[in-house]
Amino acid sequence: MRETKAVKMYFFVDESGDPTILGRRGKNLMNEGLVSKTFMVGYVEISDPKELTRRLDALRDEIVKDEYLSGVPSLASTSNAFHANKDCAEVKERVFRLLKREDFRAFIVVARKNEALFRKKFDLKPDKLYQYLVSKLFENRLHLYKHIDIYFASMGNIVRERTMWNAINEAIASFEKKWKKQNSNEIRVFVQQSSQLPMLQVVDYVLWTVNRAYERNDFRYYRFLSEKISLIQDVFDVEKYPHTYYTPQDPLDPKKMSPVGG
Repeated sequence: MRETKAVKMYFFVDESGDPTILGRRGKNLMNEGLVSKTFMVGYVEISDPKELTRRLDALRDEIVKDEYLSGVPSLASTSNAFHANKDCAEVKERVFRLLKREDFRAFIVVARKNEALFRKKFDLKPDKLYQYLVSKLFENRLHLYKHIDIYFASMGNIVRERTMWNAINEAIASFEKKWKKQNSNEIRVFVQQSSQLPMLQVVDYVLWTVNRAYERNDFRYYRFLSEKISLIQDVFDVEKYPHTYYTPQDPLDPKKMSPVGG
């Protein structure tokens, strides 16, 4: 177990995919390809978000003024905030090249969606699933720094300050039970719109690379940023457990992971 550092760290949390499985009248939307096959929550950890924020803002200004990109329909969205799922290819390339140079680390928990499992474990309630994944995400990370500010991207009624505190307290309790050590660090929690906080757009981009790998078997973008992604935990890949942790030294690869159903 690593000792606590007397420093301040910033965590920026977002999600990718959607937690829904069933539609009206109990119809399994995932089996019909109408919703994602996975739901994942991740965060970016950084000691100085101000500099990266400044560079992201400068890049956005440069892109908005770029004559070559003038008239691209998605530029209206990009001018407000970067979003990997909406930005055009030219914008994505510039953002990815910027992120590759920056000093941050990302941690991600992936949940493969399964109706029977989710019914038993979460009663098919998205807030319970999200809370569980946040707890798993932070279980071994909250003791590392004396001061931590955690910023969550808002998500309807699911991401609320109270429910996020429930997840954080679950993570702390799990850590204390495992290591018999109390966590007395200062933790603050904030919930904000991604458009208001460029660092939440960073984690959006990182999550998008992992989402592409799981949902489309497209590993190109993940491989480009894999050195920044310190951990991917594939919590419900029962076939490969316990070998379901992926790092830059042991990266995510289609040959290592079970196929994603749905």
